[in-house]
Amino acid sequence: MKMGAIRQFLAEVHWGPLDYLVVDLPPGTGDEALTIAQLAPNVKGAVIVTTPQEVAVMDAMKAAKFIEKIGVAVIGVIENMSGMVCPHCKETIDIFSHGGGKKAAEELGVPFLGAIPLDPGMVKAGDEGRPVILQHTGSPTWKAVDAVMENLVHLVES
Repeated sequence: MKMGAIRQFLAEVHWGPLDYLVVDLPPGTGDEALTIAQLAPNVKGAVIVTTPQEVAVMDAMKAAKFIEKIGVAVIGVIENMSGMVCPHCKETIDIFSHGGGKKAAEELGVPFLGAIPLDPGMVKAGDEGRPVILQHTGSPTWKAVDAVMENLVHLVES
């Protein structure tokens, strides 16, 4: 069913002119990446998103090696859930460790695009059906997402 949905989105939807098409895939080395590479041969690259803990980084590295084998370049790494800034004291708490994304980028020889912290406001935003970064502009998470996107756009356009 997933492959059918991917095929339908890539082959039957008229997207119009696009600068970017972002596809969020589950971690690992499933058929999703292969199907996309086959149906969208003009894919310029993939961004690997990992959380900082060692087991997640190992999974991300396997996914990166897999997509490279199918002819898609890894263009950068993002570390998600990279600590949490306490809303009270403003100190960063490394819930899932830290630095795994940067380490993965170094091992892959690609740019580290940035680290995005957890945001306690995410629960409320999710319950309301609104992206947290639209509700908390200026928050550490908003600033991190903004910086990551700026790095990604700069990288793709250069």
